[in-house]
Amino acid sequence: MAKTTSKSSGYSADQISVLEGLEPVRKRPGMYIGSTGPEGLHHMIWEVVDNCFDEAMAGHADEIRVVLNDNGTVSVTDNGRGIPVDIHKQYKVSALELVLTKLHAGGKFGGEASGYKISGGLHGVGVSVVNALSEWVEARVERDGAEWVQEYERGVPKFKVKQVGKSKNHGTTITFRPDSTIFATTEFDLKYILDHLRQQCYLTKGIKVMVVDAREKIQPQVYGFFFEGGVASYVRHLNHAKQAKHENIFYVERQVDDVGIEMGVQYTDDFKETVFAFANNIYNPEGGMHVMGFRSALTRVLNNYARAKGYIKEKDDNLSGEDVREGLTAVISVKIRDPQFEGQTKAKLGNPEVRTAVESLTNEALAMYLEEHPRDGEAILGKCILAQRARAAARAARDTVIRKGALEGLTLPGKLADCSSKDPKSSELFIVEGDSAGGSAKQGRDREHQAILPLRGKILNVERARLDKMIASEQIKNLVIALGTGIGENMDMGRLRYDRIVIMTDADVDGAHIRTLLLTLFYRYFNQLIIDGHIYIAQPPLFRVAMGKEMRYAFSEEERDKTVAEFTKLKEERKKTKTKGKKEEEEEIEEATEESEPAEGEVKIAGISIQRYKGLGEMNPEQLWETTMNPASRIMKKVSITDAAEADETFDILMGTEVAPRKRFIQTHAKTANLDF
Repeated sequence: MAKTTSKSSGYSADQISVLEGLEPVRKRPGMYIGSTGPEGLHHMIWEVVDNCFDEAMAGHADEIRVVLNDNGTVSVTDNGRGIPVDIHKQYKVSALELVLTKLHAGGKFGGEASGYKISGGLHGVGVSVVNALSEWVEARVERDGAEWVQEYERGVPKFKVKQVGKSKNHGTTITFRPDSTIFATTEFDLKYILDHLRQQCYLTKGIKVMVVDAREKIQPQVYGFFFEGGVASYVRHLNHAKQAKHENIFYVERQVDDVGIEMGVQYTDDFKETVFAFANNIYNPEGGMHVMGFRSALTRVLNNYARAKGYIKEKDDNLSGEDVREGLTAVISVKIRDPQFEGQTKAKLGNPEVRTAVESLTNEALAMYLEEHPRDGEAILGKCILAQRARAAARAARDTVIRKGALEGLTLPGKLADCSSKDPKSSELFIVEGDSAGGSAKQGRDREHQAILPLRGKILNVERARLDKMIASEQIKNLVIALGTGIGENMDMGRLRYDRIVIMTDADVDGAHIRTLLLTLFYRYFNQLIIDGHIYIAQPPLFRVAMGKEMRYAFSEEERDKTVAEFTKLKEERKKTKTKGKKEEEEEIEEATEESEPAEGEVKIAGISIQRYKGLGEMNPEQLWETTMNPASRIMKKVSITDAAEADETFDILMGTEVAPRKRFIQTHAKTANLDF
């Protein structure tokens, strides 16, 4: 046993520090808002807006206004009751100051006696965190016939709450300027804000939300949201680019025991399931008890209805959960007093009583809907039974490809040049367009850690195909086997063979199409790879700019022009400093260079050679390694999902069967397209 020394006695109570008030928030902002990047910056707005929606859900407000001001501040206003301004008995300060300066202070912690029965927010820390992470905050309250105000600097009150006038209105306005010493950027993204608030409006029907972008002084941009249909409107929005199988959306809103439930359901001709679940307006990407209750009841009700109508006769013919979920679009929103989330991110709801409530309501309301809308019921069953038959017909082939293939040691594809390392954490897979680029990549790679899989042409568009047709494609089958995870029901992320999967295609229209097809495959069937940050897009250079023996790569037209300008200036400076004999010699070399025939895709201007790379195969192995594959110098983009609903809609529009939405998308974005001639 090691002998202890007296030095340990220096560790005493004097070394224990206690962070008072809002200090811990400024010391560790990521613990409270997730990050200090763009997501954390926008979370500042969500925290203030959540308080407004809590007022609305409690029945005290019906209007919310968010203004992006031209001085870098954001103002959020509601017409609720207004934060109380009277003196708190325990802390001897105004309740307004308490709410803005103390963590876990507010009207949401007192159970039955609190100001709110249900609320969202980030673990109750709310507006005090916004105050702590802002350079300046102003809280303005109108209530009880008066107007009150208080200002703060980095969480510290500048003066006591004071009355500044009379008012017949009621509500709260919080104006804040994010602290530029804490956040990586303080520039707000209008589209990100609009998308989030639109979703919140769907989930809190009857609330008017106004967003004003006043950062441009000439003419502020004004946007408004108001949805009377609640989540039924949300389902209609999600399906607007799809072909619905039935006209009437199944919609129900009811209180079951202490759980408020609102659901909207509609089937489309899609092959996948789209379900968005919320608890107290907080998105739960991993679902939870409300989703489990809904799915269980959905399968039971549709089987009972199919049996009653004679569609199913034998017990073995029952529709499976997978059958009834194909083409389903559903939004499930629950509101409960004490939500129990799994993890800090609130990804999954864990309240068991919610499952019972949702299951009970779905059993009753969906059965009634099917009886009252027989034509819709027939269309839904037709979709489910078609899915069942297709699945049964493909099961044998699918089992052969998946179980006996990817998961039971089928040999790796012949075209795959695997890396020698067997450690997935240090291994990369480059998916390369064409055999020519594949050849260069195989020769130029780091054989220890980098594997190369060339693709021949364009893979199948999986947005328009079922799993059985998809895995019959040789290209996709090779990719599934190379990844090692399997696919569909047998997918196992623990078997992933590479930590990074890099899409490396040509910088032209065909390359962009292949990249989109691959992203569609990953988003629809390997979504967890994107969520866990395994998917990347390589950024090969577009140009090679050379002058004599000097050469640089450019990744954009702007960078190319800048490099040409620098080379031109450098050439002029050299001409001035060299002797006449050397100048004449240099001019002769330049003339000879200009007279020689340029290579394909190469342009020569005044002794400067500019080559446009249209394909990766045009690069030799050394160039491909140096520019695109070398971890020390390459540029890669990580693929991430910031808005699941928007991502889902975009893939539907671009890759789905409906032509009209795609035509509208192309017309809308035609002017911003980067055309390749």
